[in-house]
Amino acid sequence: MSEITIASRKIGTAHRPFIIAEMSGNHNQSLERALQIVEAAAEAGADALKLQTYTAETMTLDINEGEFFIDDPSSLWKGSSLYSLYQQAYTPWEWHEPIFKRCKELGLICFSTPFDETAVDFLEQLDAPCYKIASFENVDLPLIRKAASTGKPLIISTGMASIAELDEMVRAAREAGCKELVLLKCTSSYPATPEDSNLLTIPHMRQLFECEVGVSDHTFGIGAPLAGVALGATVIEKHFTLRRADGGVDSVFSMEPEEMRALVVESERAWQSLGKVQYGLQAKEEGSLKHRRSLYFAQDLKPGDVLTKENLRAIRPGLGLAPKYYDILLGRKVNREIKKGTPVTWDTIL
Repeated sequence: MSEITIASRKIGTAHRPFIIAEMSGNHNQSLERALQIVEAAAEAGADALKLQTYTAETMTLDINEGEFFIDDPSSLWKGSSLYSLYQQAYTPWEWHEPIFKRCKELGLICFSTPFDETAVDFLEQLDAPCYKIASFENVDLPLIRKAASTGKPLIISTGMASIAELDEMVRAAREAGCKELVLLKCTSSYPATPEDSNLLTIPHMRQLFECEVGVSDHTFGIGAPLAGVALGATVIEKHFTLRRADGGVDSVFSMEPEEMRALVVESERAWQSLGKVQYGLQAKEEGSLKHRRSLYFAQDLKPGDVLTKENLRAIRPGLGLAPKYYDILLGRKVNREIKKGTPVTWDTIL
């Protein structure tokens, strides 16, 4: 499977995980705060900063009842209409250019999730290096075809999608021109729980669709995405804010800068630790060989003395015979005078 490239950053199993800080609505309708989030993401070591490009009008209808009103008591957004929620959360389109510019200055890759075809056209004007399709839009095949037709890499979250729906979206993307694809294992609940993450899907998805696979994670902490790396995830997306205490539509399940830094550091360590299938002595272990257990004479002995459990022991260091010879040597005699602490060798045994 070939690696993919987003804005000169190579993504694949031969490279450390690609870490995406998702701003979402955590700017709280302040451009100044949005730029501070960009700076914090860069300082934390993230590879990319992701926006969401929509308006309330492009997302839903301005209706304050029925299915357009959130009355689920378990929802973070209970009591809001969809329209008012998106009004609160959206990133003004005129902010995109200064955010893209600040990201570039700081070495961050900046891209976005378009939620309709007009958003793709707008992001093309900003020369977005790739496109992300959200889980709730992964059944919107016309949108996927539109984004794929740009020829740029696509990252698609797979929350809620059946295998049949995944097959439809992957086919739609590839037939429309997408040659570089990443699928993100995602659980579309906010926040999500580790028990519902089902990250064992990652290697199966990679094999099934022959593409790069990552995780879009809404759990607390970094345990789930690190487990994803162990299972082959090459991309990690997490929502990001300056401080959860500042509030915001997604703040509850968003990472703070110190946590993002920990994710960056530990995901690279997790990736490095995968290595390869390896048994036996490694070069850096050679100095430890002398600290293995081996057989030593535990008492002073005279020629002809019989070896017993009292005078023959398996101890550290490792300069004597291997402990596997212990039972063979019991009852044998020494052929010379032995000083306590001498390693056992065959030429000392009768």
